[in-house]
Amino acid sequence: MSDSLLGLDEPPQPRDPNASGAYRVLARKYRPQTFSELIGQDAMVTTLGNAIKRDRLAHAFLLTGVRGVGKTSTARLIAKALNCIGPDGQGGPTIDPCGVCEPCRAIAEGRHIDVIEMDAASHTGVDDVREIIEASRYSAVSARYKIYIIDEVHMLSKSAFNALLKTLEEPPAHVKFLFATTEVNKVPVTVLSRCQRFDLRRIPAELLAEHFARVTQAEGFEAEPEALALIARAAEGSARDGLSILDQAIAHAGLEGEGVKAEAVRQMLGLSDRGAIRTLFGLLLEGDAPGALASLRGQYDLGVDPQAVLRTLLETVHAVTLAKLGTDANSGQSAEELKSLERWAAGLSFPALHRLWQLVLRGHDEVARAVLPIEAAEMALLRVIHASQLPDPGELARQIASGSVTISGGGAPAAAGPNGAAMPTSLGQLADYLEEKRRFQLATQVRDYLRPVRFAGTEVEFAAARPLPFDFIKELGAALKELTGTNWKLLCVDVPAQAMTLREEQAASEQAERDAVLASPMVAAAMEAFPDAELIGWSKTGS
Repeated sequence: MSDSLLGLDEPPQPRDPNASGAYRVLARKYRPQTFSELIGQDAMVTTLGNAIKRDRLAHAFLLTGVRGVGKTSTARLIAKALNCIGPDGQGGPTIDPCGVCEPCRAIAEGRHIDVIEMDAASHTGVDDVREIIEASRYSAVSARYKIYIIDEVHMLSKSAFNALLKTLEEPPAHVKFLFATTEVNKVPVTVLSRCQRFDLRRIPAELLAEHFARVTQAEGFEAEPEALALIARAAEGSARDGLSILDQAIAHAGLEGEGVKAEAVRQMLGLSDRGAIRTLFGLLLEGDAPGALASLRGQYDLGVDPQAVLRTLLETVHAVTLAKLGTDANSGQSAEELKSLERWAAGLSFPALHRLWQLVLRGHDEVARAVLPIEAAEMALLRVIHASQLPDPGELARQIASGSVTISGGGAPAAAGPNGAAMPTSLGQLADYLEEKRRFQLATQVRDYLRPVRFAGTEVEFAAARPLPFDFIKELGAALKELTGTNWKLLCVDVPAQAMTLREEQAASEQAERDAVLASPMVAAAMEAFPDAELIGWSKTGS
């Protein structure tokens, strides 16, 4: 294989924090050299250990996970584990490579001739893969296995993947493939099916904080636990990202002659002070608009991003919800913060918390897109305050149903139906009368087709809203004579009637009633708080 394929990134160096020479960043210096140093991946280490002990090693491994969780480090550790010969030179594959034999040292230093690393991001073509295929036919020079580590394997072209398939399915016994990727969904299923897959988990913030504490101690610095917790949360499960942030924090502490302080980390990351956020959250719950806006402006003046404030408010709402559920507290939370969370959890219902989450989340998204971020953040907080005293949707529905919410502008009362022998006195009563007597088609036609002009006893004049069926008047007259025993005079006039049909009148009444419901202060506020909500199933009859 050509030298152009060698070198995925900076080759790992033997661990010696005090070694002389050029400074190496913490992410390189503290790269795990044994599986016991690989944090947060216990399940994978157990599986690999059992496979090695039972000699059930797959010919290809696929390591996937977010950035910085240890995919490449794990691949190198697997290469060590498979090729370790022990201090006496007689050992076999082991989950605990010695680190002192020649293969272990050579792999750690990135100079082992039989462990080849390739960055697929810069070697995507089929020719690069053909070099691997050709070289894989030859036995290892000095190691037990010839190992190919391909990072970001999803970057290979389709033709490169296709060229690799046959060799990947039936490789020579002395060859192992180790693939790493952050986007496993882009790897063809034909490749996935030929690999043993390990999904590396995000590293929990608690484990990261403990790891960072050991690193700062090894570097000869002191660090506040809260500062390390802030860095661990900002790392989002990535050891590499966290160590890069810690590197910056230690550099700042070195200039100041102090340890790593939580306040310095907040300023460095642009995070809002959690105490200030608790104050702001309390003001929101109290409905104190001037106080909340002043608190937000105070943090903004200190250089805190408005979006970061809303993001921390989201974290607070989430933490309160978890506290209400009774889950274990986050190790990075102070006693004061825990006390506040418990108090809010006792006073807020789940619907209220869900509403708060939706309102703050909507504000966070608006600020992210806003031309004026601080103004957008202020409007978002005012929206939260405006909705803070609203009942939850279920309670709101109960209030509307019980009539405790006053709604103006209701439609006209429904026409009274005929009472026994009484004759219909309006077109509406006529339709109801026909329906009561089970003449449903005629009742529907009266409602849909006729606009009233004059209704006097048994003389009815109407205009047609649409062309009438040919024998409609004849059938209606015969039905009324049969039902009432009286001849009816039915006349369709050509003079346009101003009135609506009964169906049009009903639709207009329901629309007016719906508009009145939406215009009521409580419902209007609820619709503003829940922009995707709809008013459905509402009518005067409650159907």
